[in-house]
Amino acid sequence: MFQGNTLNRQIFLSQKFHGLMSSSMENVGIENQKRFDGRAFDELRPIKFEPGIAPNATGSVLVSFGNTKVICACTAEKKVPSWMAAQAPGKGWISAEYAMLPYSTITRKQRASSANKVDGRSVEIQRLIGRSMRAVADLEKINGITLWIDCDVLQADGGTRTASISGAYVAAKIAVNKLLASGEITADPFNDSVAAISVGMLGGNCILDLPYAEDKDAEVDANIVMTGGGKFVEIQSTGEEATFDDANLSRLLELAKKGISQISELQIRAIESASAKQTV
Repeated sequence: MFQGNTLNRQIFLSQKFHGLMSSSMENVGIENQKRFDGRAFDELRPIKFEPGIAPNATGSVLVSFGNTKVICACTAEKKVPSWMAAQAPGKGWISAEYAMLPYSTITRKQRASSANKVDGRSVEIQRLIGRSMRAVADLEKINGITLWIDCDVLQADGGTRTASISGAYVAAKIAVNKLLASGEITADPFNDSVAAISVGMLGGNCILDLPYAEDKDAEVDANIVMTGGGKFVEIQSTGEEATFDDANLSRLLELAKKGISQISELQIRAIESASAKQTV
């Protein structure tokens, strides 16, 4: 079950980050400025985590970042990759697969299997998801077990990788709680939560959680992965025919911290909800 002291620590840190970042955003004067969808520059899209979407998986969730919707499902398999059994005995593994379903985009996206080719973008994203999950896990605590996380995009409107990472943690944590309850593992492998969000610059403004309409025209695009405790896991930031300076980057990171603190709170609630259903 979800450990109380860990839960209280995450809530405290989330509230602390929320307060600090709200104050910071007021200082830069962006809280009242609006975007095309009516949001403030430092405002997330509506975000939801709906556990139990795939009952055959050990843990699952439907995550929505605005109109972006992703099913994240975690399946526990009682074996590890052969290379790991040889090189790192006594450990488990966490791996991810990511795919955009053909109907997830406005024009049909051909399946990689049908095209008989490797989708480089999907490979990059699934590696990112796996790295992000392993960054907050003690693999010795799932000795002999692989947690497979499948992220399937139902609808894409920007931020599919960040939604996938955020949902992957929820699905995996639900799966781990089930393994703990059944006695298949004896200790929680996760030492913190992990979530991700996009930030960027559009028209010279730093903005949080970009949908496709903003992402396609952004001068700067970044994806930030952080733990619930406020540590960075990965920072991906690029200029799209533009450059950005230290002040821009600092502001983007402030926005990301604020957004991820809010996502972390939603993750906690979703995991608690799933755990409550398990005990009924």
